[in-house]
Amino acid sequence: MGSPVVLGIESSCDETGAGLVRDGRLLGHALASSMDEHARFGGVVPEIAARAHVHSFGPVVRQALESAGLRMADIGAVAVTTGPGLSGALQVGLAGAKGLAYALDVPLYGVHHLAGHVAADTLEHGPLPDPCVVLIVSGGHTSLLLVRDLARDLIVHLGDTVDDAAGECFDKVARVFGLPYPGGPAIDRVAREGDRRAVAFPRPMTGARDAPYAFSFSGLKTAAARWAEQRRVAGGELPVADGAASLQEAVADVLTRKAVAACRDHGVSTLVVVGGVAANSRVRELAEQRCRAAGITLRVPPLRLCTDNGAMIAAVGDLLVRAGAEPAPMDVSIDPSAPLEYAALHPVARSAVAAA
Repeated sequence: MGSPVVLGIESSCDETGAGLVRDGRLLGHALASSMDEHARFGGVVPEIAARAHVHSFGPVVRQALESAGLRMADIGAVAVTTGPGLSGALQVGLAGAKGLAYALDVPLYGVHHLAGHVAADTLEHGPLPDPCVVLIVSGGHTSLLLVRDLARDLIVHLGDTVDDAAGECFDKVARVFGLPYPGGPAIDRVAREGDRRAVAFPRPMTGARDAPYAFSFSGLKTAAARWAEQRRVAGGELPVADGAASLQEAVADVLTRKAVAACRDHGVSTLVVVGGVAANSRVRELAEQRCRAAGITLRVPPLRLCTDNGAMIAAVGDLLVRAGAEPAPMDVSIDPSAPLEYAALHPVARSAVAAA
């Protein structure tokens, strides 16, 4: 008898996702996004996101089951994002996952959202090499990690962002440039018509004395905003395409330069790039060029698995089940600011700890 079918639930931000995975194979998944509802505010509104999760949870689970040709009774375990993310959004997903696990009498696993992004690549390319360097780059996180056995071992942080993440930089500069939310895809689209050498934006934290694997995109964001302001004050039309292409080049340059250096310095032959910004065309292109030149194998999930989705959470749950990991207690809670240490994340509310 094979491993059970794992249902994964993702609700950490503005997308409600459900995915079904067994033995490392994606059986089906579905996604509902409330992004359009947030766009007029220029960013995610937590209350709107939580309400959207309430409405989308049931339909998304049903759609995932239909896409896999499965019934609810076929689910053998449930995995759910327990952090990090928006508190209200996480609570909706966890409550729904607990209800399903209880009703089906199957084990429940809490999953760290960022570990889900790492595991997403396994659905396309198979098990992760041990070890590998992982570059997580998204709206809220930019990190370089040394990963061994994702289901069992401590995840080692080689470097993290000290301020704005790459995705935040894209979102904030897009607003200054007059581009729509979300900024990352908008920057990518406009940049295709621009000259990436037009503006000499800085490459933050790439000096000899800087932390070799840490990131900082706040200064780059400020430099782009000042450039736009100066052009507008001068009375000319803002060359948005050139600005977007130059900004994208600066971000991609820093990300890939540090990622390849981490592989080289740690004797690792595989780089995995994951997260929403891994969908950026220039990040993918430059990572491929530099990895090829350095003799490093590059793995990047397909676009549909780069952004938040339930399949990646199911992938972690599947790994945990096959590794014999302990399920979460039914009083498992959420941790909106959980650091990434292990793939499993089973926090318990302080009140519950105190009562015990």
